[in-house]
Amino acid sequence: MAFTLSDEHRAIRTAVREFGENEIEPVAAEHDQNKTYPEAIRRKAAEYDFVGASIPTEYGGAGMDMLESVIVTEELWRADPGIGSAVGSASFGTNMLTRFGDEWMKEEWLPKIAAGETASASAISEPAHGSDVAGMETTAEKDGDEWVIDGNKMWITNGTVAGVAVVMAKTTPDAGHEGITAFLVPTDLEGFSAEKIDNKLGIRASDLAELIFDGVRVPEENVIGEVDEGFYQLMEFFAVGRTGVAAQAVGCAEGALDAAIEYANEREQFGRKIKEFQAIEHKLADMATRVEAARSLTYRAASQIEEGNQDVAAKFSSMAKLFASDVAVDVADEGVQVHGGSGFVTDYPAERYYRDARITKIYEGTSEIQKNIISDQIL
Repeated sequence: MAFTLSDEHRAIRTAVREFGENEIEPVAAEHDQNKTYPEAIRRKAAEYDFVGASIPTEYGGAGMDMLESVIVTEELWRADPGIGSAVGSASFGTNMLTRFGDEWMKEEWLPKIAAGETASASAISEPAHGSDVAGMETTAEKDGDEWVIDGNKMWITNGTVAGVAVVMAKTTPDAGHEGITAFLVPTDLEGFSAEKIDNKLGIRASDLAELIFDGVRVPEENVIGEVDEGFYQLMEFFAVGRTGVAAQAVGCAEGALDAAIEYANEREQFGRKIKEFQAIEHKLADMATRVEAARSLTYRAASQIEEGNQDVAAKFSSMAKLFASDVAVDVADEGVQVHGGSGFVTDYPAERYYRDARITKIYEGTSEIQKNIISDQIL
C-alpha cells in the first residue's frame, strides 16, 4: 500500500523540520548532558501547534489527524529524541479527556496544554506492574462525594512538570481489568508528590518520575468516563500510542542516518572521503532502506487508525512499533560504526541517537508484548 502525502502533509513536515533545525538541534546536546527539561522550547512549539497536535481546534489544538500527528512526532524525534519526547509527550492523556472527559474537564485543561502553559501526564505503570496493567495496585476508595487515591506510579513521563495527570486506579480491587477507573488529578493536590528519575540511558531532556499518591482526594466529578471502565477506555488508544512510538523510532533512525551521511561526507581516510568506500556505501544504503520500510509500515498503521479499523489497526500498530523500534536501534548502532571512534564520544550526535533509540523497544508495550499481540491477530 502506497502513501502519497498531500500538500498539507508536506507543509507540516517542512514546518516541523525547520523548527527542529532552528530551535532544537542547536541546544540538543546541552539539554542531554545537563538532563534539563526544555520548558521554553515546549512553549515555543505550542505557538506552531506542535504540542497536542491532535487536540480539537475548539479547545485550542490543531485538530490533526493520525498521519499528520505521526509526521510531527517523526520530525521532532529526527531533530532530537530527548527534546522531541518532551514536546511530543506534553499532551499525554488528552486523548482520554477528549474522548471520555466531561465538558468542564476539556474546557479547563485542553486549552492550557495546547498553548504550552502546562503539560499533562498519563499515570498507568507501577513499580511492580508495567505490561501487566490489570495487576496495578494503586487504589481509589469512595468516601462520601470524593475518591481517595493511594499508591505509586512509576516511569511517568512529565511527572514533575505536569499540571494535571490522568491516573488509572483500582476501584474494584478484586475485579482485575474490569475494576479500573480513570481519574483527572491536578498535581497540586495535597498528598501528591513526584520524585524525578534522572539516571536514564537516553532521552534525558524528557521528564520522568515516580508519582506517589498518599490519600489524594478528588471530587467524584473527576472520574473520566465511567467507574470501572478505565481499562476498556484505555484500550481504545493502545494503537494510537504504539503508532506514536513507531513514529518516534522512525524519526530517531532518520536522525541517526542523517548524522552518519553527514560524517561520511566529511571524514577522510586513505586520501578520500569514507563515503567512497563500498563498505560505507552499502552500510548507508541498508540503513536508508530500513528507515523507509519502517516509515511505510508506520504510515499504514496511522491510516488504519484514521479509518477506524480497530482490529486491523491493533495489528499494524504493533507491527509498526516492533519493526520500527528494531530499525531505530540497528540504524543508530550502524551510525556509531560509521563514525568510528568519533561515534563513541559526545562530540557528535551519533552516540546520543544510539542511547535514545533503545527506549522505543520498551515503553508503550515491550517488543515481546507486541509479538504477543501480533500472534493473537494472525493465529
